[in-house]
Amino acid sequence: MEKFDVVIIGAGAAGLFCAAQAGQAGLNVLVLDNGKKAGRKILMSGGGRCNFTNLYTEPTAYLSANPHFCKSALARYSQWDFLDLVQRHHIPYHEKTLGQLFCDDSAQQIIDLLLKECEIGQVTIRLRNEVTHLEKTEQGFVITASEKKVSAHSLVVASGGLSMPGLGASPLGYRIAEQFGLNILPTRAALVPFTLHKPLLERLQILSGVAVPAVVSAKDATVFRENILFTHRGLSGPAILQISSYWQPGEYVSINLLPDTDLACFLDKEQRSHPNQSLKNTLAKLLPKRLIECFQSLGQLPEVPLKQLNSTQQKALIATLQCWQVQPNGTEGYRTAEVTLGGVDTHELSSKTMEAHKVKGLYFIGEVVDVTGWLGGYNFQWAWSSAWACAQALATSEPGIK
Repeated sequence: MEKFDVVIIGAGAAGLFCAAQAGQAGLNVLVLDNGKKAGRKILMSGGGRCNFTNLYTEPTAYLSANPHFCKSALARYSQWDFLDLVQRHHIPYHEKTLGQLFCDDSAQQIIDLLLKECEIGQVTIRLRNEVTHLEKTEQGFVITASEKKVSAHSLVVASGGLSMPGLGASPLGYRIAEQFGLNILPTRAALVPFTLHKPLLERLQILSGVAVPAVVSAKDATVFRENILFTHRGLSGPAILQISSYWQPGEYVSINLLPDTDLACFLDKEQRSHPNQSLKNTLAKLLPKRLIECFQSLGQLPEVPLKQLNSTQQKALIATLQCWQVQPNGTEGYRTAEVTLGGVDTHELSSKTMEAHKVKGLYFIGEVVDVTGWLGGYNFQWAWSSAWACAQALATSEPGIK
């Protein structure tokens, strides 16, 4: 039976980065993954260009039952540290909105970076190796994958969450945590489009492909200002994906379609200047005409010339356009979700090392842990930071270090 210092389950962002760091610290590291290729989710991220971190990363951008848990790892390995690594690999990148950093060319460059770092650390990576059995021994762990057994002093679970099962996502990490008596918090899809109830969806489907800037808020007063996108299933776009992490089934979300407009002032001015102009053509100066027509078909905007628009109607249309209340039917689920909310309870882990309190030598990093970031590179940064924290702990605790 082959022996390693560390076995890492999962060849995604967190797993590969942890492997590279541990390997470069002198440990004999094996990475196991059930997929055909390392970093499959990385390749799909950011429209194929990988939004690898965010300049404004801070703990407040993360959801967790224990909001303080992520602070230590994020502080010890920050966005600036990973950006320095990207620059050392001469990967050209650019900033989009709100501090989001993307590769200029391809997400493959981040995978190549991780694989190169693993190569430097002499890491062994075995793909198409599905873990089927684990057991704890006095010396560490015995892992069975593809009918072969390997042993390791330490085991790192970086198997991700349930999002995007088409890319190999599975509940393996949660099953391992449960096997060793760790608490798992309920999971659900996050950073995911909304679906709508059939009557509203049928009316809005004509808008599929239309995007507008908006401010979207949830019941808990969380607010995001970015584009929303009408789709044939419901609502998507950055603002919708962001608020989906905070939305609870049955709740409404509030959408301001004209966040930068004093609509009452605009309508009063237009009414004086163009009293015979239709309300539809007036509002089409601010919003796509198809959207206005859709609201009129829903009976939420009157079909009148401006001179016939009374104060009651004006107040109602302002409420419609700047405080549109939408009750989603649900979400598109894990199939299209970018991340998974919930997971391994952070109270079970050390925030400094990611090691389980109950099981010496067992670590959990990345998405499998109950730490979920906003859209825009925050989840990748959590992968890098939690992986780094784990690797530092492995380097100081492993008996096999050179």
